[in-house]
Amino acid sequence: MISSLRGSVLHLSGGGAVIEVGGVGMSVALTPAHALSLRVGAEAFLYTALVVREDDLSLYGFAARDELELFDLLRGVSGVGPKSALGVLAQLSPDEVARAVADDDDGPFRKVSGIGPKTAKLITISLAGKLAPPAVARSGAAIVAPDSDVVTALVGLGWPERVAAATVAELLEELGDSAPTDVPALLRLALSRLGPQRAGVRA
Repeated sequence: MISSLRGSVLHLSGGGAVIEVGGVGMSVALTPAHALSLRVGAEAFLYTALVVREDDLSLYGFAARDELELFDLLRGVSGVGPKSALGVLAQLSPDEVARAVADDDDGPFRKVSGIGPKTAKLITISLAGKLAPPAVARSGAAIVAPDSDVVTALVGLGWPERVAAATVAELLEELGDSAPTDVPALLRLALSRLGPQRAGVRA
């Protein structure tokens, strides 16, 4: 089982990336937002799921472990394949999925391409009791630990840990209660703040 990858990004497309690991290019399917957060030539770290079928081996990559775990749970729902599961994660954060399940609201899932009303309802039923409770609103600025998923993702993209941790902490302090609670959204904000420069030129 291939559970993670770390390597140089060789190629990017809207639906995935090719990551070079030990001289071998590994094709990995990603959400469009995740693909946009990577850069050709930069190092990337991904949590991955290997989906094995009779005529195909496919890798799916994620920026955070909770996304990988949710992907696996979604694939366990009857009628939800890996592409549909990735489609859910492309539109909804893990916290938004948890909130929809907690509220027994299948509306967000019906908006995902390839998921019909019956499957959407089945998702809310099947995932009930299997997800962490949705996050509550922030009660003030929070400090992100160096081993947090967002900081880890930034370090994997090439920024020093101290720069990554400081950037995320600054964002949370500035945004306060309006700061996103899901990893992909916060990661996009951090990347926007850091800009296109590589970490090595940011003292």
